[in-house]
Amino acid sequence: MTPMLLAELAIEAGVPPGVLNVVHGGKEAVDALCTHPAIKAVSFVGSCHVGEHVYKLSSDHGKRAQCMMGAKNHAIIMPDANKDQSLNALVGATFGAAGQRCMATSVAVLVGEANKWIPDIVAKAKTLTINAGNVAGTDVGPVISIQARQRIESMIAKGVSEGAKLELDGRNPTVPGFEKGNFIAPTIFSGVKPHHEVYKTEIFGPVMVIVAVDTLDDAIALTNANPYGNGTGIFTQSGAAARKFQNEIDVGQVGINVPVPVPVPYFSFTGSRGSKLGDLGPYGKQVVQIYTQVKTVTARWFDDASVSTGVNTTISLK
Repeated sequence: MTPMLLAELAIEAGVPPGVLNVVHGGKEAVDALCTHPAIKAVSFVGSCHVGEHVYKLSSDHGKRAQCMMGAKNHAIIMPDANKDQSLNALVGATFGAAGQRCMATSVAVLVGEANKWIPDIVAKAKTLTINAGNVAGTDVGPVISIQARQRIESMIAKGVSEGAKLELDGRNPTVPGFEKGNFIAPTIFSGVKPHHEVYKTEIFGPVMVIVAVDTLDDAIALTNANPYGNGTGIFTQSGAAARKFQNEIDVGQVGINVPVPVPVPYFSFTGSRGSKLGDLGPYGKQVVQIYTQVKTVTARWFDDASVSTGVNTTISLK
């Protein structure tokens, strides 16, 4: 049985949630779900390429759709930031889950004197423990597949060939108990420019790219020029800098001294621009809206004994 047929049979049979939770398959299964008349709303999380396809196909078939897509989250480090707290947050947000999350902080924007902190960032990253997730004390586990490891390694090689400085090379780490595995240790580039592929592409792995700018205005302009608008953060002890940043930044989820600014569940996901298609988010009140079809009924009843007084051009409902 093909994935498409399985999806269609499940829908037509009215299989309730919990009985069939996952339909496996590729494009044909996706297209079946996006086009079937029994489905009224579609929610997606994944890459931009697939998200754009899902959104267009679902919309073309009259369905409500929300697509949460790619990211290249920037963390702006001001020179007045609390150094230890900021470095801990930055390293944790970049390399946690081996960088395999849409809310990973993959771009560190060092403003002014904060550019001198690169050796400290590298030193902090080196303290992380690389091992399998079932080993106590693991900070960075393996990436999801051989293909993912190969893709990430090719992006690292691309960064080197483009002229970015490889401050910390995480390729081929020695992992006790694992001669083979899909492991990549924390990797850090400095001297990265906006035209570099490692800056433009969501690597989805434990790779940090560092961009140096002179001022907060430069940091805001850099972040706003990036096509993604998923999440961003600023690390500073200046209320004025924080207020300027939150007002001028064109990104849906903003953290102030918070590295992964995902809102709590009763607010919805608010990523924007290239990171999201659709007006409504996947949780909070908005998720109720997208999965609810509103119906308005207007009715009027007449007493059989009532006498018509003629045609009325206006009706008062009382």
